[in-house]
Amino acid sequence: MRIAASALIAFAIATPAVAQTVPDETPAPQSGLTLALFDLDTPIGTLIADERARAVLDKHLPGLSTDENLDKFKQMSLREFQPYTGGKLTDAMLEQVGKDLRAIH
Repeated sequence: MRIAASALIAFAIATPAVAQTVPDETPAPQSGLTLALFDLDTPIGTLIADERARAVLDKHLPGLSTDENLDKFKQMSLREFQPYTGGKLTDAMLEQVGKDLRAIH
C-alpha cells in the first residue's frame, strides 16, 4: 500500500496542473429535472453527517446511525451494506429509504 500511495503522490506532484475554464453562469436545470443529493449509493457516513438524511435513516433503519460497529461500514453505501445484514435490510426497506433520500433537495 505504501508503494502505491508513494507512486500516486509522485504522480500528482509531477503532473502539471491543467487550466480549466469555468462558465460564468451555471446553466439552469431542465424543467422537471431534479438532481438528488443522496441515494442508495451514497456512503452511510455521508448520510449520517447530514441532518435530513440521518432523519431518513433513523425513520426507516432505527439504530443504524448509532450502531457500535458504524466505523466498520460507514464507508459503504446502503446497497453495499445490504448483503452483510443477513436479510434484515430488505429490498423493500431500501426502496423506501431511497425514495425519501431522493426527496431531499
